[in-house]
Amino acid sequence: MAHEEIDRRKFLRNSLIGGAGALLSSSLIAQQKETGHTPEKETRPLITRPLGKTGILLPIVSFGVMRADSPALIKAAIAAGMVHFDTAHVYQNGKNEELLGAIFQQYKRDAYVISTKVPPTTGEPAAVKKTFLEKLDLSLKRLKMDHVDILYVHGSGSRAEALAPEMLEAVTAAKKAGKAKHVGVSTHRSEPEVIRAAIESGVYEVVLASVNFKQEHIAEVRKAIAEAAKAGIGIIAMKTMAGGFHDKERTKPINCSAALKYVLADENITTAIPGITNFDQLAMNAAVNRDVVLTAEEEKDLAALDNLRDGLYCQGCMQCVPDCPKALPIPDLMRAYMYAYGYNDNAQAHSLVTSLDLEDQPCAGCTACTVSCAKQFAVSERITDIMRIRRVPAEFMT
Repeated sequence: MAHEEIDRRKFLRNSLIGGAGALLSSSLIAQQKETGHTPEKETRPLITRPLGKTGILLPIVSFGVMRADSPALIKAAIAAGMVHFDTAHVYQNGKNEELLGAIFQQYKRDAYVISTKVPPTTGEPAAVKKTFLEKLDLSLKRLKMDHVDILYVHGSGSRAEALAPEMLEAVTAAKKAGKAKHVGVSTHRSEPEVIRAAIESGVYEVVLASVNFKQEHIAEVRKAIAEAAKAGIGIIAMKTMAGGFHDKERTKPINCSAALKYVLADENITTAIPGITNFDQLAMNAAVNRDVVLTAEEEKDLAALDNLRDGLYCQGCMQCVPDCPKALPIPDLMRAYMYAYGYNDNAQAHSLVTSLDLEDQPCAGCTACTVSCAKQFAVSERITDIMRIRRVPAEFMT
């Protein structure tokens, strides 16, 4: 029997998922019955929050689809009451969007919320806008949809990037054309700066931002989130698991339930999109959707890991970049390192590293590393390590 089927049976037998009740649309409940994915009864209600001024009401835990490849897992999440599914143009070279497109043909379009993220390119503003909209059209084709509910400009890392006129024009055009109901910006670093730029823009309605217990600037992140919520912008959290593990050897796992509850304790955050790849993870996330209170043991686990230096999560503070004589994109390389060793996602690590267009040994020629890392990472060692992934053909990545 396949491992996935064993996991699925365990999930359906032991899960805390329960019927979505009145919090899901009647059309989705009917479709759950038709497809045989109606879960066991659960008396605790789903916890839901409004997404800014969009009019969308979401359970506090959604589904980050980036590494998922199982239709059965997605359908079980729907049965668990999950409504929002987040993907991106670049995930799995487009196969991630195709996966969702095939699955959601079975459901009415108003029964779920789909978001995708399109990365901007470089070049002349008019060409950048045109390329962005062409990529969106390709994403819609893969998704087999005429629109997405949320369209993000993917990966803004500064106020200037978030407020680039060509990007604001692009998402405005997409919304006007009916290809996106709502538009937003995603950010892996400089979150307070980008969140405040979103407020300033007068265009973005949603911000997808990294939020987790390992961020040394978490107080400032929360302050910016509160400002955005007051302005009516919906906040969705990502990177909530802070790398999944604390060490490369994967001997010190993050208590993911605790990490997720820590983030969602902030009621200004509408929902989180943890990556889910198996039924055990789904069961854990589905349980948090009904109980967000940290247990004493979970608080203890978080405190123990928070007190440790190093780890796998790079907060993208950019402190290291001026110290590097080659001005290497160290935060991006550290994120690839986290994908490979924390999330065991070599394909995403490979995609990110190859997109950076670096030499095979970018640290060559430096007798000693002059970079000072806020997290005390051994930067040159990690760069040398993760750059090896470039030598592996993409077709061998799983």
